[in-house]
Amino acid sequence: MTDLIIRPAGAAEIPDLLAFWARAAEGTSITDDPAGVARLIERDPEALIVAERDGALAGTVIAGWDGWRASLYRLAVDPDQRRQGIGAALLAAAERRFAALGGRRADAMVLVDNELGQHAWRAAGYHREEQWRRWVKPLEA
Repeated sequence: MTDLIIRPAGAAEIPDLLAFWARAAEGTSITDDPAGVARLIERDPEALIVAERDGALAGTVIAGWDGWRASLYRLAVDPDQRRQGIGAALLAAAERRFAALGGRRADAMVLVDNELGQHAWRAAGYHREEQWRRWVKPLEA
């Protein structure tokens, strides 16, 4: 196995990213489509961080920064490569990005039923804040 490469995703990888998330991530998002991922990459080319090993996607994390909040989404690791430090390497890259941008705290979106994900976030030093609940409203295009 070769070394892990951590880098920003490119627009040409969008089909591979969507297929990877379908296999390696829990749940789906309203923006899990080519146009949604393309908008992310166009708006913030450094936000979608990928881990690559042997020329293939091994993991992803979205490190979104809006100037006020540092938000983490889509931490996913290839099921065949878990527990090899890929998630930790992705989170370290995201946290360095946030610190360089002036971020003070990173927030992660984790599905309530995603026990594996919750374990991974706890192992990375994150904790759940019970006083918060997410409120959403889909917007019309």
